[in-house]
Amino acid sequence: EVQKLNQQLEEKNREIQQMINQPPYEKEREILRLQKTLAEREKAQATSDVLCRSLTDETHQLQRKLASTAEMCQHLAKCLEEKQRKEKGNLDDQIPTERSNQVFLQLLCLLNNETSLQALVCNLQEENRMLKQKVAHV
Repeated sequence: EVQKLNQQLEEKNREIQQMINQPPYEKEREILRLQKTLAEREKAQATSDVLCRSLTDETHQLQRKLASTAEMCQHLAKCLEEKQRKEKGNLDDQIPTERSNQVFLQLLCLLNNETSLQALVCNLQEENRMLKQKVAHV
């Protein structure tokens, strides 16, 4: 056991001697390489943190827009249903409840991405225009 420990000690001494005998420029090169790797990792981490914060902010903003638009859609759907009740006598101008529910579901589907918000606004404006025409007709 003593011989085994002596042998391990000799191996460790050889490793230490090799490190000591290593030229200083190789040590410096290794230090520079490690510093560069560390700097790259820190930069990547900082970039990742900024992107995460940005995405989190954007997610919250989109959730707020979705909630407000869904609320507006529900209001419009209720208005359509009330208008249907008022127009029961006029079958040509009446919009079925299924149609208003279908429009509401389509509007919610359109809210799934940011670019669909513009399309939603256009659809709502068109629906609003149709409703105004029907009101004028009645």
